[in-house]
Amino acid sequence: MGYTVEETIRSIRKDLRLSMNGVVAASMREKGMSYGMNFGVKLPDIRRIASHYIPDKELAESLWKQDVRELKIIATMLYPPDEFSREDAARWVIEIPNQEIREQVCMNLFQKTVFSDELVDSWVNQEDEEMRITGYGLFARLAIIHAPTFERVDKNTVIDRALSDVFSDSLFLFQAALNALKFAGRNSHQLATAILSRLMPFENSSKGKEIVEILRFEFEDIIP
Repeated sequence: MGYTVEETIRSIRKDLRLSMNGVVAASMREKGMSYGMNFGVKLPDIRRIASHYIPDKELAESLWKQDVRELKIIATMLYPPDEFSREDAARWVIEIPNQEIREQVCMNLFQKTVFSDELVDSWVNQEDEEMRITGYGLFARLAIIHAPTFERVDKNTVIDRALSDVFSDSLFLFQAALNALKFAGRNSHQLATAILSRLMPFENSSKGKEIVEILRFEFEDIIP
């Protein structure tokens, strides 16, 4: 007889308690990573625990609703990508609570959808900064894994937005935009050249100079 969603979640919680680490949880709180509950379980152990359960949409949706760090991460691992719709993505992206969950959902779920390029194109064009950060993060993930959908992303639009956001005072937005520029340039000599050219007028400022130096280093094998 199969287990209900509630029974499965209780089982997952039991597994998490056996691997909980108060020191890790305390360290996360000190760094501002707050959750309703945090078992402090390390990511390899979370992945191991998730591997014991069958991917299931209803289970993943229930786990995602929990204000528990590990359950949200496991939700991203147990949601079957082929059952995850554009509408689901539009709902989940605005429910991401912090940078750790953002990285996990991009890696474990968003990048595995057949429409991940559409998500990037949509999210980097949003006024909401959190959505743009997610769009840039997903763009980087698609580049890292050489996803077929990466070729379909509108890279010029990503670059346009990133060249503005890279000067943001928000650390997460700055870093996400910078990573987007790095991965766009790494994949194209033409784009790398265009990115540096458009940044040249800002090289007299301290932040502009820093950004240009970082990207020149990243592109040194692409632009002799």
